[in-house]
Amino acid sequence: MNQIDVLAIASELYPLVKTGGLADVAGALPGALKPLGVRVRTLLPGYPTVLAGLETARTMRLLPDFYGGPAKLLSASAAGLDLFVLDAPHLYDRPGGPYAGLDGRDFGDNARRFAALARAGASIGQGLVPRYRPKIVHSHDWQAGLAAAFLTYDRGPRPGVVATIHNLAFQGQFDRRLLADLGLPTRAFTPDGVEYYGDIGFLKAAVRLCDRITTVSPTYAAEICTPERGMGMDGLLRGRADRLSGILNGIDTTTWDPARDPLIAARYDAQTLDARAANKAALQARLGLAQDRRAPLFGVVSRLSWQKGLDLLLAALPMLVAEGAQLALLGSGEPELERGFRQAAAAYPGQVGCVFAYDEPLAHQIQGGVDALMVPSRFEPCGLTQLCALRYGAVPVVARVGGLADTVIDATPMSLASGAASGVQFAPVETTMLESAVRRTLDLYRAPETWRRLQLNGMACDVSWAQSAKLYARLYADLITERAG
Repeated sequence: MNQIDVLAIASELYPLVKTGGLADVAGALPGALKPLGVRVRTLLPGYPTVLAGLETARTMRLLPDFYGGPAKLLSASAAGLDLFVLDAPHLYDRPGGPYAGLDGRDFGDNARRFAALARAGASIGQGLVPRYRPKIVHSHDWQAGLAAAFLTYDRGPRPGVVATIHNLAFQGQFDRRLLADLGLPTRAFTPDGVEYYGDIGFLKAAVRLCDRITTVSPTYAAEICTPERGMGMDGLLRGRADRLSGILNGIDTTTWDPARDPLIAARYDAQTLDARAANKAALQARLGLAQDRRAPLFGVVSRLSWQKGLDLLLAALPMLVAEGAQLALLGSGEPELERGFRQAAAAYPGQVGCVFAYDEPLAHQIQGGVDALMVPSRFEPCGLTQLCALRYGAVPVVARVGGLADTVIDATPMSLASGAASGVQFAPVETTMLESAVRRTLDLYRAPETWRRLQLNGMACDVSWAQSAKLYARLYADLITERAG
């Protein structure tokens, strides 16, 4: 196969900037595609953390008046990744996160900030950078969604466009009066273009105008075509079902490797699983939990939100602690949920320990130390935390939705008998069913040979990008062939 050049457009990328799984995917997929003859360069906004993390950078283009101010397009590298960076201080050099200020409120000019990112990506796709002409432009989520629109309405050459939906809940919908300000022609504002319920839809534009749509698990691809999970876009997605595919995310198995992880107290693998006990003890000490190696220790590494079902876990906590179990929680998000878990930690000292922050080392320590990892999401496009749990021998307890259903094999009598079980699933997603799943998990934990088999089954799963990268490479190649014909 000839080399395929792909320009990815993303609003975050690990390790330079991260708020969620999108960053992990954008950071790991290029490396997995490289051995398959696919060379990915990723366009990122020039946030301060991105610019500070670059190892090399040179200016490729000066953009004197670009969405309200001067900008530069940099060719750069960091962490083994080939990058373009849109260095536009008037858009990206500000305190806070990628999307919101220090007060937690979205920046008022997010429409312009991410239209600029998409515009830069579309221009690169059309040949803005000398001697670089990608065959594919791959946009990630709503922040890059307008790239498909610019490439559709421009008169220049158009590469193939792939749009990935990481979470349909975030769609990027903005006032229709911004159309000209965002650089879009009047003719784009139609139901077959960027118009979405009377306003401008960034993700809608991508879904309607791209050549291929992917999302991050097969089950989620089916779910978003239903009124219950389609979040207003199900009709459009059903109409383009022949263009839609679900490709599971993977994780970076170099970063997430219990045999080599420098962030955990004791390293281990499937042959030395007993060494894992030291990590449990270290985690209990870190979070002020009772030093009891026999106590079942549940973990959570998550954004604290309604989507993630953490209110259900709060409701189930009295039962969990009454059974003698412990909870280690890492996450931040909705103030009401943070308050609820803070109160739970005070009410159950030694049994509930919480850290309300983003803490990558602690995330590794939780994966390496808990007995079971809980992911009670109401919907979950893919989920990465349960993949890390499988890798680390923490038994996942998950809702039967989206990518959770695709990656965890429920410990039913049949799957246990066949030796395939790797975790516990529950449905429907409600408190009583979560409590039932916790009780089933505790029964399994109290049967040491069965529990060890669950752990080893999980650790034997291929949670890398290897298989999914092949599917992306094939999708790119098929699209190029289709367009050439």
